[in-house]
Amino acid sequence: MREIVLDTETTGFEPDTGDRIVEIGAVELVNHVATGKIYHQYVNPERAMPDGAFQVHGLGDDFLKDFPVFKQVGQAFLDFIGDARLVIHNAAFDMKFLNAELDWMGLPRLPFDRAIDTLAIARSRFPGSPASLDALCRRFGIDNSARTKHGALLDSEILAEVYLELIGGRQPTMSLVSQRSGPSDASGEWAPQPRPRPLPPRLTDSEIAAHAAFVEKLGEGALWKKSG
Repeated sequence: MREIVLDTETTGFEPDTGDRIVEIGAVELVNHVATGKIYHQYVNPERAMPDGAFQVHGLGDDFLKDFPVFKQVGQAFLDFIGDARLVIHNAAFDMKFLNAELDWMGLPRLPFDRAIDTLAIARSRFPGSPASLDALCRRFGIDNSARTKHGALLDSEILAEVYLELIGGRQPTMSLVSQRSGPSDASGEWAPQPRPRPLPPRLTDSEIAAHAAFVEKLGEGALWKKSG
């Protein structure tokens, strides 16, 4: 099973008012294990960054002007994600921007049901508790000390760790049952089989005699005598 954990950085909050993507970071997971394959791209938003955005993203107009615009990298991004599920924190935000950029390119939109929203998972698991990425790192003991400012690739790498904790904290392929060899049941899962030789009794002769004497004292109505 292939999944892509991704994050975007943008100039603002609404593509409908002209805000654009300035950075995409994505990490590939296969069977919930990071493969080391990543996608990382800075994007020239073709507009000036709003006041304060440099402090938020660590990105400025002079830095971004030398990078390609989205229409030059959009297809490469789609090629990287393929048909994998997309793991995103607050998926509605990132999907909104990605689909706006794809619309402007005339490329197919990403169906929203491809997204796994870790924010929704966190709120369901821990109702009433903070569900930001930083709060979840604190909850799960994940080191995010390098996250002094937002960055799409770093956030994707951290989110991959958070995601694994949210869905159970271990890889499904690490299940002892699925890794054991031997007979299986009708569903293909490993199933226990009868022991080929019974274990030797651990009761001593004196313990057997003591039990027999105890039962004898209970009379003919004793359960042990009725059951044989």
